[in-house]
Amino acid sequence: MKTRKSVNPSAATKAARYIKFVEWSEADQVYIGRCPGLFAGGVHGDDEAKVYKELCDVVAEWIASIEKNGQPLPPPTAGKKYSGQFVVRVSPDLHQRAALKALLHGESLNQLVARTLVEA
Repeated sequence: MKTRKSVNPSAATKAARYIKFVEWSEADQVYIGRCPGLFAGGVHGDDEAKVYKELCDVVAEWIASIEKNGQPLPPPTAGKKYSGQFVVRVSPDLHQRAALKALLHGESLNQLVARTLVEA
């Protein structure tokens, strides 16, 4: 990994408003760090802590670049509140199959979907 230049403290503070993930990739045999609220790419390396540090630096640099270009920042992802409800659009056939499966298990479609998500 390369050393990054220091960034504006304001950008570093704003970077804390975005969720960052560092996870091991079996396929690549490295840690991969991502910040999906800001950009699609990521950083990678063999040391989890170093990857997280580099990711934080990249996020701050990204924010500084967005602000320098006069563009608005995307909505923050850290601390975001969720209602517990979301709509999923599926084909009528899949909807029917899921509803029948729920019925067979003696549960509501909502219970089936929630259980399936937890198990995944």
